[in-house]
Amino acid sequence: MTGTPRWALAIHGGAGTVRREDLTPEVERAYLDALGVVLAAGESVLAGGGSALDAVEAAVVVFEDSPLFNCGRGAVFTADGRIELDAAIMDGRTLEAGAVAAVRHVRNPVRLARAVLERSPHVLLVAEGAEAFAREEGIALVDPGYFWTARRWDQLVATRRALGEDVTSLSEDTRFDPGAAMPVPDDRSTDTVGAVALDAAGHLAAATSTGGLTNKRPGRVGDSAIIGAGTYADDRTCAVSATGVGEAIMRVVVAHEVAARMRHGGQTLEQAADEAILHALVRVGGAGSGGLVAVDPQGRVVMPFNSEGMYRGCVVDGAARVVGIHRTLAEPPAR
Repeated sequence: MTGTPRWALAIHGGAGTVRREDLTPEVERAYLDALGVVLAAGESVLAGGGSALDAVEAAVVVFEDSPLFNCGRGAVFTADGRIELDAAIMDGRTLEAGAVAAVRHVRNPVRLARAVLERSPHVLLVAEGAEAFAREEGIALVDPGYFWTARRWDQLVATRRALGEDVTSLSEDTRFDPGAAMPVPDDRSTDTVGAVALDAAGHLAAATSTGGLTNKRPGRVGDSAIIGAGTYADDRTCAVSATGVGEAIMRVVVAHEVAARMRHGGQTLEQAADEAILHALVRVGGAGSGGLVAVDPQGRVVMPFNSEGMYRGCVVDGAARVVGIHRTLAEPPAR
């Protein structure tokens, strides 16, 4: 395709150790198909003339409703057997942003983050305060059992057993017998999800959502909800959503690092993103565990990662959707 795309969208479903040998054809197809559905949700908004902010929210909501990814319905468990969710969204046109962290009853944390952006004077709300705001704004709340999946519970049990830690105590959120849970194959992907978009009006937006890390300490907040770390958008430079080990991403301020290299250093989107993921993140211990998706005002998309794989995809106006897990991209499977 020649010329500047009228709109563009890129998504990720997490980066990390995603070994080919651990993916059966059926599992791989399920992930690629799910990525295609996420892209379609955001594409529908952009192709219809909608805003980048609406598009990234729509894409991330689909992620959050899927049990395949570590956000919303498929989130991982904390050390005490609970679910705590983080999300953020940012408007590149105004630099307005909204974020929530450590929420336990919000079905779609990205929707609550959008409400914080649009209907509060704040940027970040956490825990009970965030959920009180959700009730005030009519954001859908669910029983914590809604987020429970056998796969994630098995991962918690396997992790705690490997560390020699107790797995017999249950929280009120847990409805499964840990004695019956069996360890699952190693899964070290950091399944934060995110989306970035350029709309037909030339505006950028980014959104990110996560359940954090398996066996994380209750109250831990990662990079996804931190503006400039896991999420950033500025119409002057780019929109970025990062994925990986949050502690490393926060120390580098990865998302803003990309924008700063472009704005102050004159780097291209590709140069800035590669420097952030392949060099800056590696310097603080983020080797083999991180990636990002980003788009600039010209509709250029980049999706670098320093790990074995990253669930990802993109679509630009006039071209077909492409998705991938490892180093190659392809059109998603037909539904």
